[in-house]
Amino acid sequence: MQRIKAELFTDPGNNAVVRMPGRKFPGVLIQGDSLSILRGDLAHIVKSCAEGDLDEARESAAIILADLDAMLDRYCDTLRAHDIPVPFARPD
Repeated sequence: MQRIKAELFTDPGNNAVVRMPGRKFPGVLIQGDSLSILRGDLAHIVKSCAEGDLDEARESAAIILADLDAMLDRYCDTLRAHDIPVPFARPD
């Protein structure tokens, strides 16, 4: 394990915006339990598709997309608030 100093741009809760040493742009720190939930949600979509339940898969995917959009919005808003350019074009 290595101890480092990182820059924290948001509260330290879930989905914190953090810049690691040596990096130009911040990233998003996703807590392990949140990552596990995201993985489980995606596995549910894969299972629904395999079973032919496309309505269920579509609904579940829309929820995940909304959650990721909210996380991306927070990231972009945080960068703009600190006068850091967003390093990508926002997807549709």
